[in-house]
Formats: sequence, structure tokens, C-alpha cells
Amino acid sequence: MFNKSIDTNAPIHKLISTRWSGRAYDPNRMLSRQQIISLLEAARWAPSCYGYQPWRYIVCDKLSNESSWSKALECLAEGNQVWAKNASLLLLACADSKNRNNDENRWGVYDTGSASENLCLQATALGLMAHQMGGFSVENSINYFNIPKRFIPMAIITVGYQLVENKIPKNMKEREYSDRVRNSLDMNFFEGTWDAPILLSR
Repeated sequence: MFNKSIDTNAPIHKLISTRWSGRAYDPNRMLSRQQIISLLEAARWAPSCYGYQPWRYIVCDKLSNESSWSKALECLAEGNQVWAKNASLLLLACADSKNRNNDENRWGVYDTGSASENLCLQATALGLMAHQMGGFSVENSINYFNIPKRFIPMAIITVGYQLVENKIPKNMKEREYSDRVRNSLDMNFFEGTWDAPILLSR
């Protein structure tokens, strides 16, 4: 995966700075079972409230189960299908809305997000590309994969190898090479109280 430089106010780990959500997947390169298990182990060891681990992932590997992979692809919005069809792995991330006592688990979604980010960082470490999407049919995903009512489908994640740069289609290059942009720190991070922008130095 080629690097896209970013500007930071302080050094951050290379694994974080090199992770980005690409779309130009190589349709001819499949993931090995060991790579898939490595991704799942990374998600498995994410932190969670009381160690409950509310996440569930439906793994749809094009190489070993093209039927489930096709179902997951069909759940995606048409605009996402256009490029996601070239990813070798599709993962449906779901969050448990209940805790061990069957009470509402208000941290389930938060914890599932942590597990998914672990998975995406592990993909980067393996030289793979991962892209999380909210553009999918929740209703179809529930029906296609028999998801119990207590679980909330949160995202579909594509994982695969990036297409070599000289083969990226012209209609994808603008998005693939676009600058990575974030809000300035003072827009999202407050010091001591709401709306008091964090200071870069004291």
C-alpha cells in the first residue's frame, strides 16, 4: 500500500499515520487463512467494558465462501459495490445491544468500534488495505445472515491488497491520491471544559 503523508502536531506511530481507507483493490490477490485469523485476533484483543467483547464479525472470504461474500457485497450501497467487488474479504461488524444481564449495553457500539480499528491497524501492519463503510442495507444484512435482534449491524469492512499504482483506473486516481485531511486539534479536543480548545504548548 502506498503511503499518503499527513501533517501532525506531534509524532505518532507509523502504523497509525500510514493507515488510510483506499478503494483500489487488486481483484486477483486473495488473503491467506493465516492473514484473516491475524486480523480477527487483533479485533479479539481490543478493550471492552467489563471485558464483555460485544462485537461479532461475519467473515465473508471470497476464496473460501464466494456465496457469503456475494451476499455481503449485495448489502452495500451501489456506489460502494463498484469498488468493493475487488476486495477479497468482506467483514460485517455487529454490536451486541445487551450485556450479560440482558440489560442495555450502552458501550457495545463504542467497544465494537475499538475492535474494528484494531482490525484495520493490523491490516496495515500486514501490508493490506481496509475500508470501513456505513453505506449498506442493515435490513438486508440482518435477513441474509440471520442476525439475532439484539445485535446491531454497524459496518461492512473491505480488506485486500492494493492494486499496483500503474494499474489504478483513471476514474479512481483522484480519490486514491487525494490529500488526507482532518480538523485541527482545537476543533475536536477541549481542555478542562467544553469548547475550550486544547493548547499545543504551555
